[in-house]
Amino acid sequence: MPDIGDFTGFQQDDTENGNTNNTTQTGTDSTDTTSDADDFDRMDVSLVGSDQGIGILSASEGLRIDEEVDNTSLHAYITVENRRSVRIGTYLIASYPDGERLFARITALEYAQEFRSDDANEIHARRAMRSQGIDEHDYKFIATLEPVAVLYEEGGELKRRMTDRVPVPETIVRSATDTEEIKTGLKIPDDGIFLGHLAVGGQRVKTAAQPPTIDYRLKDDYDAGDPLVFRHTLIAGGTGSGKTHGAKNILRQYLGRRYEMDDGRSPQMAVVQFDPQDEYAQMHDDNADLDADTARQYEREGIAHGGHDDTIAFVPNVGNASYAANHHRAEQVEFTIPFSMVKDNKWLVARGGLNDNQYNAITELLDRFFRQYGDAGTYKDFRSFLSPGLREELSESGQIHEATFNAVLRRTGGFSDLFDQDATPVTDLIHELVRPGGLTVVPTYHLNSSRNKETIVLALSSLLVDQKLSNDPKYERIEETPLIVGMDEAHNFLTDAESAQARKVIGKFTEAAKQGRKERLGLFLITQDPQDIADPVFKQVNTTVVLNLGDEDAIQSVNIPSTLESKVPYMEKGQMVVYSPDNSEPVEIIGLSNCVTRHGRE
Repeated sequence: MPDIGDFTGFQQDDTENGNTNNTTQTGTDSTDTTSDADDFDRMDVSLVGSDQGIGILSASEGLRIDEEVDNTSLHAYITVENRRSVRIGTYLIASYPDGERLFARITALEYAQEFRSDDANEIHARRAMRSQGIDEHDYKFIATLEPVAVLYEEGGELKRRMTDRVPVPETIVRSATDTEEIKTGLKIPDDGIFLGHLAVGGQRVKTAAQPPTIDYRLKDDYDAGDPLVFRHTLIAGGTGSGKTHGAKNILRQYLGRRYEMDDGRSPQMAVVQFDPQDEYAQMHDDNADLDADTARQYEREGIAHGGHDDTIAFVPNVGNASYAANHHRAEQVEFTIPFSMVKDNKWLVARGGLNDNQYNAITELLDRFFRQYGDAGTYKDFRSFLSPGLREELSESGQIHEATFNAVLRRTGGFSDLFDQDATPVTDLIHELVRPGGLTVVPTYHLNSSRNKETIVLALSSLLVDQKLSNDPKYERIEETPLIVGMDEAHNFLTDAESAQARKVIGKFTEAAKQGRKERLGLFLITQDPQDIADPVFKQVNTTVVLNLGDEDAIQSVNIPSTLESKVPYMEKGQMVVYSPDNSEPVEIIGLSNCVTRHGRE
């Protein structure tokens, strides 16, 4: 195709009109091609007054509020000067004539032609490619809105209700920049546990207030039910997403807070955190990189920061494993798991998957062992107890088949480095393990065996859960203290499996999750593989905090709305989606860029 050009060199040939010149005769010098007749006076036209907002509601495609979301039709025309500032997810306000306000969010943005024309052709394309820019006045910029709530005043207080009325066409639409409007529209509590600042598209929402950010908090009082900490929390994020950083910041907010118990007391929260990477004991120390100005800002926003003095590293003594702690200054307490703990949780002494027949056999054998040896019986005693003579006796009586006995013998072996080591039994350290206002960190990074790590975590967490759920607890300290049980890499311990011991574990923690509100027990689960956490436990989690996840199965498993699900793979470090139906609408937030305690190794 020949080059069409831009027509700038074209001159009209007027020979047909008897004019052989290439200029227009105007009664002046014929060589003057810029006569006054060609000069038009341009009028500067400006609108009276100033714009209020970013556009108006348009009824050109219908203006409809419907009980069925798919049938709702709500669109806004955005004026040219405001088009660069709007984003998908931006929160908007449209007022009703009587003063009520529609709170909505942008779910789609599109350009539409102002005038009927076909710009999908060569001439339009070549002209646009050579131009310095596009005149946006030639196009309509339309935002599709999702109504979130109607805001109204009652007794001097701003409240929200479901969207039950349609706004008037050409209603002015403005950005939501008032903290009270936004918090009310999204049902975000004014007080509670700080998680981060409200964001849209990775940018913090700004208001006209000071500070200009909007803090996102979890309900932590009894005004509208129990504090959400006892409805359980899940933090899911891939490697490098900032989940440990974020988890430390959240846990730090709980330390020092008080919670009412059934007997009328209000002791401080205790936290027991299982730590496979040995990072949480650093919460004892201040963050040296936190400058004074930032600390003062946190204080103004009511964000707890600084190291927590009452932090103890509860170090399991396992075989020849040694624990090095040059990365934190927390006190260390060494402990061992006494074999007597197996009496109430018999699956602790079994490795591999036990079928029901084998589990019944090990239960019978352990009951017989503890009747004979009492709580003083050790793991070494138990291995001696499983003698060939006992196998023959039980086989001949038809109580336990010889093959089943041999399977139990194999599966209960290999725990000599774990039980009854040269340290104080954890059952004698309950007052150190659970302390009102205290943080206990149980590191397992120094242990080489994954089986030993799993047994340590399940033994201690089961002890805590059993005492919380018991009608006749042995350790009143556990029963009488509000408690968070934190479990990093939770997918390794609460996975869904078909083995008998896995079903026992999941059943125990499912029941604990169901009774958490009553017993003042909160599960705080952290994982990069949320799809591997057993569904019965997962269903009891009320607050889900999702950071960057790249795995599609993991993203789908966290069960967040699709509008936020699509953002998860693209979120930067510290960006989060919070889905907590009993707290707020699903939202995007950004956590603090600083860790409020020490974090990371030099």
